[in-house]
Amino acid sequence: MMRSAAIFRNRRRMLAALLALVGLPLFAGDERPVVDEKSVVAEKPAATTVPTLWIAGDSTVRSNSPIRGWGQDLGAFFDPGKINVVNRAIGGRSSRTFFTEGKWSDIENALKPGDFVIIQFGHNDVGALDERSKFRGSLKGIGDETESVAKPDGTTEEVHSYGWYLRTMARGARGKGAKVILCSPVPHKKFDREGRFVQDWAAWRGWVEACAKSERAAFVDLSEIIGRSYAKLEPAAVEGFFADKGTHTNTAGSLFNARAVVSGLRAIPTAPLDAFLNDAGREIPPDGL
Repeated sequence: MMRSAAIFRNRRRMLAALLALVGLPLFAGDERPVVDEKSVVAEKPAATTVPTLWIAGDSTVRSNSPIRGWGQDLGAFFDPGKINVVNRAIGGRSSRTFFTEGKWSDIENALKPGDFVIIQFGHNDVGALDERSKFRGSLKGIGDETESVAKPDGTTEEVHSYGWYLRTMARGARGKGAKVILCSPVPHKKFDREGRFVQDWAAWRGWVEACAKSERAAFVDLSEIIGRSYAKLEPAAVEGFFADKGTHTNTAGSLFNARAVVSGLRAIPTAPLDAFLNDAGREIPPDGL
């Protein structure tokens, strides 16, 4: 009887492990170092008389050479005389840690009516909730459930879902009079044996879209826009966009992805940021490269 119970418990653990892996994006094993915030100078608006486009995200949005994120090139497509572009993304953060470390509150406290906020997380939310993933993972989904996690300092953290963090950020920004854009995560590099691009983030894309709808925010499906663009290219061309196995872009890839972000912004029905684009930005077609 005891042996049967032990077998059942082992099978249950194995099943839980398999379920935890289902739907995880490809190349989740690429290195994701946690950037020391003391080494990063927080960008600030250059002018107080114009709106600010704030960017919140992880290392796929901002990082150090040879890795470069799309947020570092987005400003090249906007007129600095009409809008500030301030990139507050930082490597190694998930929606959870960006929120709990106070980085989101720093943005929210600085918001003024007429500002914009772009939010993109997911690459560090995929892992475990505890030390196995450096206490970065969030609960998968968009529900209101929580799970208690013991921290090394003896405290206990109530971890929320990925969607809870996104909704809380969006709601806070909207409460300050800012317009919010939620983005699905940028895709990983993956081609099948026939050279066809393999899309990922399927469930996560739906979660981000659902959060955008519930909080009356705009939704830009970067996974789809960039993935569709990658699918038009030869694998070797896409390979040239990456600084590692398949997660982080180099300078060419970050510029490519920044163009995709502008394309997605221009496809929003109200085109809220079109008036702030420069000539290079206006040359990018809506919803596709």
